Amino acid sequence: MQNIPVDVGRLGSILCVVPAETRKTPEGQVRTDREGRVLYVIGLSVRQVGSRKFDAIDVQLSEQPPGIMEGTRVIVTDLVARPWEIDGRSGISYRAASVVPSPVPALPTAPAAPAAVRGKSGGEA
Repeated sequence: MQNIPVDVGRLGSILCVVPAETRKTPEGQVRTDREGRVLYVIGLSVRQVGSRKFDAIDVQLSEQPPGIMEGTRVIVTDLVARPWEIDGRSGISYRAASVVPSPVPALPTAPAAPAAVRGKSGGEA
């Protein structure tokens, strides 16, 4: 099948939703690429600019991305999609040359709830 380049410039924020881990076969063996490098897979959330629709995709890499945790905004280089079909099942797999942390700060977290203010007992305030 043919690799189809993905225009990441048309995507909005790209976030890590599952940190990278080694890719394994169903039997538990570590997968490698044609050059013998260990393959990693990272879960990313992608959204088209101007749309509320988003997708979560698994992206394969030939190197472990540095310092990327859940919620980290990332930059993806040379993303390609590859349609596949095996035994009546089909889908699209994604591969990238690299995924690195974005210089844009991570999403803000919700502020902590303020501590309850206690008045004096007996109804006095």
